[in-house]
Amino acid sequence: MQSFSILLRTVLLVTVTSVSASSFFSVPLTKIAPPNSHLAGLPDADRARAAVLKSFTSGGPKNVPASNLAYSQYTTSVGVGSPPTYYNLIVDTGSSNTFVGTGTPYVKTSTSIFTHEKVNVTYGTGYFRGLEYLDRVTLAPGLVIKNQSIGDALSYADFGGVDGIVGVGPVGLTEGSLSTNVNELVPTVMDNALSQGLITKEILGVSFAPATSDNDTNGALTYGGIDSSLYTGEITYIPVTATFPASAFWGINITHATYGSATTIIPRSTAGIVDTGTTLILLADDLFESYLKAIPGAKLDETGGLMSIPETSVPKIQPLNFTIGGTVFSLDAAAQLIPINQNAAWSLSTSLRYGIVSNLGANSGEGLDFIIGQKFMERYYAVFDTDNNRVGLAYTKHTFTT
Repeated sequence: MQSFSILLRTVLLVTVTSVSASSFFSVPLTKIAPPNSHLAGLPDADRARAAVLKSFTSGGPKNVPASNLAYSQYTTSVGVGSPPTYYNLIVDTGSSNTFVGTGTPYVKTSTSIFTHEKVNVTYGTGYFRGLEYLDRVTLAPGLVIKNQSIGDALSYADFGGVDGIVGVGPVGLTEGSLSTNVNELVPTVMDNALSQGLITKEILGVSFAPATSDNDTNGALTYGGIDSSLYTGEITYIPVTATFPASAFWGINITHATYGSATTIIPRSTAGIVDTGTTLILLADDLFESYLKAIPGAKLDETGGLMSIPETSVPKIQPLNFTIGGTVFSLDAAAQLIPINQNAAWSLSTSLRYGIVSNLGANSGEGLDFIIGQKFMERYYAVFDTDNNRVGLAYTKHTFTT
């Protein structure tokens, strides 16, 4: 899809800190509690999203709080119109169109301009169709974009509990979304914020943390730069890969990956993407099989689509190490597991443990062999740098929390 692997029922509660003109805006991400069965189809949704992604063919920093929604998706509050109506939108680095109306209807005001275009975007597990407008968009106090393209979703699927998406992927993902000017690119909120002088760099910093409750405002989006208080050490920057189709997204290369010190998971450099709209970490099926076999008794649960792990094997879980840009980014045992108190939310057995790494749905060698999703980004800070065509990753204080 364009990101939004699983559009989870989410509500964002935003708190914006006071900032000066030379500082940044931070927007919190919030999460809400879903029904107990809400996450049951999530692994299949992630894989469906991966399939669509693979088939794709075509001022100063502002810090904004963001929310970890229902253990599986990130949202932020965005105002549209004047006076603005606020919408809880999924933060999606794997798609680039911004739209509203799947929950709270689009409220037109004096700043709403109909473009006489229809808009249609298909995602891995859903779609929206509607009309395209230009309107005023408020990402944060002091970060108000004029004449931003906004889709008014008149029909849609699989967007329960949210109002739409704020698309922060590469602008090329918008090609073909308009009915008349099919080859036209639709400037993203990042493109317009830069061109209107609201930010001086087209850079998005993304900070999340593992959720400790089902309604956890524990993240921040930094529009126009990075926030050094949200990571530790140095940022490792990785150029966007030249391998298609990963190159159409925020795609990077992982040069090597191991489970513990003895088991190779990714033997050579391979391309994939970093995607806030995918919940899990997905590996091409043959790569995932090596990981699965390395954990005693682990198997892919046919009902839930997640890897189940016997409790007796949990103490034996070794670190999963990804070498990216010359730096090793490691996931310890806790980072590889769904906390057992979340099993009910995922409709999982309470007698087993389950992993956050799963299979992509296709073997490696097709140009998109992995997706680094939300569960990785809860442990590491991520930077999406359009100016330099690169992705950055850094350790955080949450990297090795249990």
